[in-house]
Amino acid sequence: MWFRITSGIEYSGMSETINISLDVMGGDHGPSVILDGADIALVRHPDIRYQLFGDKEIIENLLNDFPRVKQASTLYHCEVVIQMDERPSQALRRGRNKSSMWRSIEATRDHLSDVCVSAGNTGALMAMSKFCLRTMADIERPAIAAIWPTLRGESIVLDVGATIGADAQQLVDFSLLGGAMARSLFGIDRPTIGLLNIGEEDVKGLDEVKEAGRMLRDFKFPQFEYKGFVEGDDLGTGAVDVVVTEGFAGNIALKTAEGTAKQLAEYLYSAMSRTWMARIGYMFARSAFSRLREKMDPRKVNGGVFLGLNGIVIKSHGGADGEGFAAAIGLGYDMVKNGLTEKIEQDLSIYHKNRFEADEENA
Repeated sequence: MWFRITSGIEYSGMSETINISLDVMGGDHGPSVILDGADIALVRHPDIRYQLFGDKEIIENLLNDFPRVKQASTLYHCEVVIQMDERPSQALRRGRNKSSMWRSIEATRDHLSDVCVSAGNTGALMAMSKFCLRTMADIERPAIAAIWPTLRGESIVLDVGATIGADAQQLVDFSLLGGAMARSLFGIDRPTIGLLNIGEEDVKGLDEVKEAGRMLRDFKFPQFEYKGFVEGDDLGTGAVDVVVTEGFAGNIALKTAEGTAKQLAEYLYSAMSRTWMARIGYMFARSAFSRLREKMDPRKVNGGVFLGLNGIVIKSHGGADGEGFAAAIGLGYDMVKNGLTEKIEQDLSIYHKNRFEADEENA
């Protein structure tokens, strides 16, 4: 049973429904796309209930076009909208306690929703999430994990922008976070982990990466299998289930992949429209090209997960359409259904318990 959230708030906890808070004002295309995505996700997952945060007058008018969402939602008016180009510090000062972004995160903190989804300003969303939710015990810095299409299917890559620079222990923490996400999302009992490096040899790379590799190799984690270093060209092949790096390199890799996808799409369009014979060939292969475009489009393969916080926050691509935003909601839904937070807490507890016992033996 689900209890509607009103001024006298009641909450059913982890019930049969999944409660999702939406920052309706975030993104490049406005609330109509957010509500369209919410409608698509609701068709796929009828057990979703929404808490909508944003400008009441604008949203109420749009909700008449989405009766399913209107029926399954509670709307909260927010006076402040965080702009896509605002600096995180400015957004935090201006939007704390009263913006649609803050209040959607706050609903997750207060256990009024199970997950928050926003297509808004990434830096502001991370700053507010860290400030509002705080990091888990024993996690120094959070990470953003992205779903990466590969020749084998999909992999997880983290961090793709939350933490610039990372020491060896933080890379080990990211491995634990990514491994728990792979178990939750892909249903793999013991996912494979690789550290992104400039070569596969142990002597190559930054000292922090080499030290993290030694720690991962020596500890023999029961939660995942450490496969060693992987290189940039392994990202697309799916050499491992989880690729771990720090946010600077991860974000460059992500943006490079997005740019390459757009470049290939332009090449294909140019080649297929050059001659009449090519255009005829395109007509026969159009469905195949459409599937390829959707698989490579970052707005469709959508949803970055903020890991290491006391709550689940999903960052949707700002330029996502309704289908893309529905994918981000679906990702959050799956993370809750499969107990992502619980898996992370369990893995961290096992790791630090074993680490403490090992330190005691060596003392």
